[in-house]
Amino acid sequence: MLVVGIDLGGTEIKAGLVDSEKGIIKKTSHPTEVEKGNKKVIENITLVALELMKGVKVQSIGIGSPGSIDRGKGIVRFSPNFPEWHDFELGENIKQNTGVEVFVENDANAFALGEWYFGKAKGLTDFIALTLGTGIGSGVVCNGLFLTGKNGLAPELGHMVVIPNGPQCGCGNRGCVEAIASAKSIAREARNLLERYPNSLVLNLAGSKEKIESKHVFDAYKQNDPLAKVVVNFAIDALAQAIGNYIHAFNPEKIIIGGGMSKAGDALFIPLKQTVNKFVMTSFANTYSIEQSLLVEDAGILGAASAALYGGRVI
Repeated sequence: MLVVGIDLGGTEIKAGLVDSEKGIIKKTSHPTEVEKGNKKVIENITLVALELMKGVKVQSIGIGSPGSIDRGKGIVRFSPNFPEWHDFELGENIKQNTGVEVFVENDANAFALGEWYFGKAKGLTDFIALTLGTGIGSGVVCNGLFLTGKNGLAPELGHMVVIPNGPQCGCGNRGCVEAIASAKSIAREARNLLERYPNSLVLNLAGSKEKIESKHVFDAYKQNDPLAKVVVNFAIDALAQAIGNYIHAFNPEKIIIGGGMSKAGDALFIPLKQTVNKFVMTSFANTYSIEQSLLVEDAGILGAASAALYGGRVI
């Protein structure tokens, strides 16, 4: 079965023609052009979809979008990348322009579906998928069921509170794991500590305080930089505590981690695996594994395509 997967970003639309068995056959991309308004964004999504559909029979289109999604109706209730999209009928607009069924899914949930169809979760009935980037996204499959909650807004595991009254989170709460262990939060904390560690390697790697990213912090951490060790250890402890809670709640076989921050590799995964043990009950020991996603740059496209496959119930 052929479907089109569209990874909808605020800057770029990445799309692919995807075979349910073979994966990505063809890829394309186009600027999103949010600043030109809703009509232009829809035109651009339609453009990449029709380009990939040319000469082949496509069953459906899947779109992975950040924000709160009414997946049953294909409506974007809210999206940080598209400030004008409030109760926006994204699915219906693209369906009218292309003539095929369209399935819209939150990008983190789409990532989980991508792992289920094409990644390390293939064949599993119980797993958690986490994306570590600007925020912390999540998707859960439990007893073979893709969990999205009453209104399709779940799960938001990045907003589990691990430090009561801790750092301010973008959601409005305090102490969420996202406010401590996301790439954005790690970079912020590193900048805040520069006065205490003015000779930190983090600053040398970034070039200036304003340009510090989580990548610079992890690169410095690998070289035992004192500032980087403080920041990374704090973040890993918070993330490990959250994952321990996820394990207790869902008893997953795997916790699969992707997103830009996962590229830190062993610098992230080795201490994380060790620290999670601290927060897990003895009865749950050795019941799970924590693994790095292999979908990498194709995760968005494969996730969106998997939203279409799941919508058509090909599993």
